[in-house]
Amino acid sequence: MSGEWVPEGHEFALCLTHDVDRPYKTYQSLFYALTRRDPSQLLDLTPGRRPYWTFPELLAFEREHGVRSAFYVLDEQSLFRDRPPREWLTAEGWQLYAGRYDIEDAPIRGLLGTLRRGGWEVGLHGSYEAVDDRAMLREEKRRLEAVLGESVRGGRQHYLRLERPATWEHYRAIGLDYDTTLGSPDEYGFAHGYQPLRPFDDEFVVFPLTVMEGALPDPGEDFDRAWAAVESLLAEAAANDAVMTVLWHPRHFSPDHPGYGRLYRRLVTTALEADAWVGPPGELYSLCASTAVAADD
Repeated sequence: MSGEWVPEGHEFALCLTHDVDRPYKTYQSLFYALTRRDPSQLLDLTPGRRPYWTFPELLAFEREHGVRSAFYVLDEQSLFRDRPPREWLTAEGWQLYAGRYDIEDAPIRGLLGTLRRGGWEVGLHGSYEAVDDRAMLREEKRRLEAVLGESVRGGRQHYLRLERPATWEHYRAIGLDYDTTLGSPDEYGFAHGYQPLRPFDDEFVVFPLTVMEGALPDPGEDFDRAWAAVESLLAEAAANDAVMTVLWHPRHFSPDHPGYGRLYRRLVTTALEADAWVGPPGELYSLCASTAVAADD
């Protein structure tokens, strides 16, 4: 199978994805004030400041360049509302459950409406404990679809947690067409091949994650080194008619993560100049899934 997943007239495919984990900056203000010795971080706790709410700038860039991406939305438990008191003062409890959001809050509802009307894909970001819990995944999908007002087609598990093949079996059973979890938070590359996978030899598809932004050299410290890594992935994708899937968290477009927004913008514009198809996985699935299946039969 070579190139069946690349739409005609394009050299390779680039799938753009964003995991919506922390759209609000909360305890990070205190953490950065202490670890970076920067008291100005505490100003981000004042009313009206939302440095991690980077969606307007991100959507404006993608709209300007005629591309769309997928936003995977998390319906995670709240530390103080849903978790036992013994976890309230643990580092793990704060890391996993503090500072999350409610998908029914007005700003999130507004964001989902903007994404839906603008042609972006919204998908499921399965919660930390849902990795092997079909009932929990089904309920998270149901709640998301109720707020969104339409069905979702695919998603990715939080923290890239994956039980193979159980998580994929759950995704397929609750009516999802694809998953994008397979990958690493620390390494980048085409470790799982150049094409999407069909673990059950049917129409359910896995889009391996090629790179998460945090696995790259820090562009705030050495942008040229970070860009060299991204450029090498684009060249490898073009040379192999590949599907390249990238993950950029929205908070990485904030001042707390300098260089990552610039790196993303250069990634997208360079791919477009190289005649790549650029868009969300759900759209690529619609364009190519049936063709790819037929090519294998």
